[in-house]
Amino acid sequence: MTPTLPTRQPCPPGACNCGREELLEVPGADVRILLLTRQEEKRLLERLENIRSLEDLEHMQRRIYEQLGVRLHITPGYNEVRSMRGIDIRIDELPGLCRKTRQSIPAAIRRGLELHPEIAWRLLDAHDLLRDA
Repeated sequence: MTPTLPTRQPCPPGACNCGREELLEVPGADVRILLLTRQEEKRLLERLENIRSLEDLEHMQRRIYEQLGVRLHITPGYNEVRSMRGIDIRIDELPGLCRKTRQSIPAAIRRGLELHPEIAWRLLDAHDLLRDA
C-alpha cells in the first residue's frame, strides 16, 4: 500500500466557494493546493510574516508556486504607495484555494512588510520607484 498525503478538510457547506469538490472530480487535475492543510497554512502564514529580505520574499513566492501551484504577484500599487496597503498583492484564481486562505496570505505578507519596511522600499526600488519623475 502506498501512503496518501493528507489533504485539506472541506469547508462547511455554503461557507466557501473554493471549488474543492469540482477539482477532485476532474481526472488529472492539479490538486497540489489541497495539500495545504490548516496546520500547514498556519506554518506558511507564520513564515510569510517573518520574511527577512526581498530575496526571502521572492524565494517564498517561488516555493509557493512549486509546491502548491499558487501564483502570487506582489507589486507597487497603481497610485502612490503611502503605506503597506498601497502594495498590490494578488493571487491568481485557482480552484481548490479556500476563500479564507486567499485573504490571509496577502494579510500575512503585509504584516511582514510592516515589521521590515526596508523590504517594501527594496520592492519599490526593484519596480523603478522614480520611473515617472
